[in-house]
Amino acid sequence: MIEVRHLSKHYRVHEREPGFAASIRSLWNRKFRTVKAVEDISFTIPEGSIVAFLGPNGAGKTTTMKVLTGLLYPTSGEVSVGGFKPFEQKKEFKKQISLVMGQKSQLIWDIPAAETFLVNKVIYEIPEREYRETLNDLIELLELEEVIRKPVRQLSLGERMKCELAAALLHRPRIVFLDEPTIGLDVNMQEVMRRFIQDYNQKYRATILLTSHYMADVTALCERVLVIGKGKLLYDGDIAALVDTYAPNKHIRLQLAQRIKQRSEFERIVAEGGGSLFMMRSRT
Repeated sequence: MIEVRHLSKHYRVHEREPGFAASIRSLWNRKFRTVKAVEDISFTIPEGSIVAFLGPNGAGKTTTMKVLTGLLYPTSGEVSVGGFKPFEQKKEFKKQISLVMGQKSQLIWDIPAAETFLVNKVIYEIPEREYRETLNDLIELLELEEVIRKPVRQLSLGERMKCELAAALLHRPRIVFLDEPTIGLDVNMQEVMRRFIQDYNQKYRATILLTSHYMADVTALCERVLVIGKGKLLYDGDIAALVDTYAPNKHIRLQLAQRIKQRSEFERIVAEGGGSLFMMRSRT
């Protein structure tokens, strides 16, 4: 469903020193540097999968997603999403995908979310019967009955994010890109969002690429993870294998009132000093 071969995205960034004199000099002598946001990454994602796309801030996750959705043109490489080249921005392609960004809103601030849903119905040319059926499913799954008729500015963050998801999924996209969908939400609302994403994936066989800094999202939804750092793909595989490879042991530190002599046969003491006891226990 998603194929990426040797994708790179570079930016040419203007730099100058602070101050009035530097701003004047920059009118004639501008200095630039190249930022390699994404550098030669390749991966494929089959239909119906939920895959986590992980990495620190600035690693290239959002840039990659924007290339996959056609918002950015790649510097080099080949990208195919649902059989389309995203940057061609074909109408049929746009009807197959959806992008939800936790820090961006597509809802109109001063009117109820239900009005935005009607706007999306027209934009995506959704038949009336299909629209009503999908909307009723989303209202039930996300518990939106008391929410969609309120102006968006009066909604809590959790209520707004549920409406954002509903608006993005009304046209039943086959491919969904979720960029930090649970950011800023409380624990209970995070669980609601995870359960909904899982239900949507199972019901519509949607392919989902998820970025999140909450590992609870990843462990609850994904079996496969892609890890990116400084624009390069560092890992692609099973989440359990990732843990076994990079964090095979648990490190425990106990602060004791007094020195002890007896040691457990299941633990290996790495270092001992004063009233502190450092132990390492194997995950196996």
